[in-house]
Amino acid sequence: MIDRRVFGNGFLWGVSTSSYQIEGAVDEGGRGPSIWDTFSHTPGKIQRGETGDRAVDHYHRLADDVALMGRIGINAYRFSIAWSRLLPAGRGDVNPEGVAFYRELGERLVAAGITPVATLYHWDLPQALQDEGGWLNPASPEWFADYAAIAKEHLGDLISIWSTFNEPWCIAFLGHSAGEHAPGITDPGSAYVVAHNVMVGHHLAVARMRAIDPRPEDRIGIVLNAVPSCPGGDTPEDRQAADAIDAIQNRLFLEAAFRGAYPDPVRRLHRRYGVADRIDEDRLAAIRQDMDFLGLNYYDIHKVVHDAGAPPTAHWPGADGARLVKTSGGPTAMGWGVNPDGLTMVLEQMGKEYPDTPLYVCENGAAYPDSVGPDGTVDDPERIAYLDAHIAAMGTAIEHGADVRGYFIWSLLDNFEWTWGYAIRFGLVRVDPDTLERTIKQSGYWYRDFIRSTRV
Repeated sequence: MIDRRVFGNGFLWGVSTSSYQIEGAVDEGGRGPSIWDTFSHTPGKIQRGETGDRAVDHYHRLADDVALMGRIGINAYRFSIAWSRLLPAGRGDVNPEGVAFYRELGERLVAAGITPVATLYHWDLPQALQDEGGWLNPASPEWFADYAAIAKEHLGDLISIWSTFNEPWCIAFLGHSAGEHAPGITDPGSAYVVAHNVMVGHHLAVARMRAIDPRPEDRIGIVLNAVPSCPGGDTPEDRQAADAIDAIQNRLFLEAAFRGAYPDPVRRLHRRYGVADRIDEDRLAAIRQDMDFLGLNYYDIHKVVHDAGAPPTAHWPGADGARLVKTSGGPTAMGWGVNPDGLTMVLEQMGKEYPDTPLYVCENGAAYPDSVGPDGTVDDPERIAYLDAHIAAMGTAIEHGADVRGYFIWSLLDNFEWTWGYAIRFGLVRVDPDTLERTIKQSGYWYRDFIRSTRV
């Protein structure tokens, strides 16, 4: 049993969302199209042909949704800014209606005593920039840095905690190798180029944002899905297979962020896929910026075995013979295991490797097939048990010395869950698929009571 006082009164207890998953209003308020608009309208890409056109209509229900946050009792809200709502063409003229929308959100949050935590990029590149090559264009890091500077200029008086990117592994490998996410490219070499351009964009953006109206309370970092990669057997080959996935999933982005360099296994993959001449590691080192925090998203571990007959994986191209095996706990509706010890593991590891960098758990949560009772309540004991176990695992890491300063549940609302459409529900708040009526689930009330119990 964790002593809840370990978290302290300054701890951020929050929830997370992202723009394309909740906002809707894709052709309102001056917003330009994004790659997810294009991808979701491509036949066969999304379950049941669903799109984020309406999503859960947060754009029109902003005030009500902030009021819901107040009822749950959170003191921080992590959301993402839609690049094409701020800059409809990705660059050029700023959209005043987009600025007004995010300013209203920030103002309402501050008035409610909720700290705004903004993500600049949660996968929704403006389609106009994709038409110029997207993240494969060598100019893409500068595009992003310009956008980041504009966001800071217009919203920096309301927002002090910023992350540049959410889960760059997904941007690169799901979007450009596996083709499962927008823009749907299936080329391993392209994925490594995109990973590099994204990390260059991160460092350029940090430098640009720090130069604009700097304030002592400003905090800028990045959010990675750092997934522990554990051998599923006892052989040296199993360990090597786990290390190969770890290099692509984790070390690539951690070392690019903290060292401005890539680990040797990744450099070998750059050469293998013929893209080494498109990856300027000297420039990455030269522009590297220190971070004010590292955000981590955690859902499960990777348990890996060596299997000489395993087919090549587009998720970790070059990890030959590596095969994932089922983990012990769960599964959730996503098919993911339930392994809270992995959260302790990753937080302790990051705390030891980067002891001067505060940590935030920026996403953690579970999808289950919720049902509505006759009285309208949504009882979700599995989600409550999941959250309770993972918060306890985080507390253990803190007791062991990890400098963790916040925890954000994915997600505030049932929403458009990417390629799964609306079938997968992560929310603390149920959203009726027809009426969009919001109902706080029992897990939302549990979280409210838990937060209250940590205040001393």
